[in-house]
Amino acid sequence: MQIPQDAALLRIFIGENDRADGHPLYEAIVLKARAEGLAGATVVRGPMGFGHSSHLHTSKILRLSEDLPLIVEIVDDEARINAFLPVLDKLMGSGLVTIEKVKVLRYGEGKT
Repeated sequence: MQIPQDAALLRIFIGENDRADGHPLYEAIVLKARAEGLAGATVVRGPMGFGHSSHLHTSKILRLSEDLPLIVEIVDDEARINAFLPVLDKLMGSGLVTIEKVKVLRYGEGKT
């Protein structure tokens, strides 16, 4: 699979406790992106953050270390990202979703 040099980055900001059909939402998003044939997805866990509710989520205080922020990033052709948005909408409740244009410099096998 190839990604065009001019592509799109889909960023999905959610929490660890967010669920889709009883499963972690981040897992459901990644598995659905794979099933839809998108180029790849990565989940990044944040040590601190807050969102719409302004409730602070941090790993510094033991009792607040649950529901840490997560970011799911997916890079692919802009049309494929846009086609995935209705699928994503069915999975998600709350959260933040952004899209930005990116330039792909390398994808796939390279020097090891």
